[in-house]
Amino acid sequence: MTDPTTEPIAAVQTVFSGSAKTSGPAFRYAQAFFDLIVEENLLDSAEKDFGVIRRAIETSSDFRDLLKSPVYSADEKAAAVKAIGDKLDISGRTKNFLAVLAANRRLFVLDAVIEAFFSLLADRRGEISAEAISAAPLNDDQTRRLRGEIERYVGKAVNLKTKVDRELLGGLVVKIGSTMVDSSLRSKLNRLKSKLKEA
Repeated sequence: MTDPTTEPIAAVQTVFSGSAKTSGPAFRYAQAFFDLIVEENLLDSAEKDFGVIRRAIETSSDFRDLLKSPVYSADEKAAAVKAIGDKLDISGRTKNFLAVLAANRRLFVLDAVIEAFFSLLADRRGEISAEAISAAPLNDDQTRRLRGEIERYVGKAVNLKTKVDRELLGGLVVKIGSTMVDSSLRSKLNRLKSKLKEA
């Protein structure tokens, strides 16, 4: 595998946006929950909860389907997320928040709510949230170098999460706040196909 950190990460410098999107239902729910848990001094607990939920969304297609599917009623979704919350040992405050999302038929934005939450948390800590998606796992040295490159351009400490997407043909997709820097080969091919169709 070509070292993904040699990809044009300098593009970060010109397209960087330091914060999450500050509009839309996902951000509004995240902001309301964030303000509440800060007031109640439950930030560490909520961070742990959302980390567990995010991993569950990433690893369980059944969970993703439940969140997105319009087939289930609000009551069915509420019962399901309560059971999942119990199984994952989520705190009571976070369970209540999930119940509100279910009651308002907004569970489909949960992944975006979690992204916004971690961006708010990073802002509070003076950090930047970033995610690197690669076709193969990054080793410790690659992760360290990539974090260093991003920190060099944004001028802040970076909380970098790495993720593997086997469907990428090569390259690297980096998300910083609400901005995506995409140097993956698959995306380049898709853009080329689109241009050919337009020709």
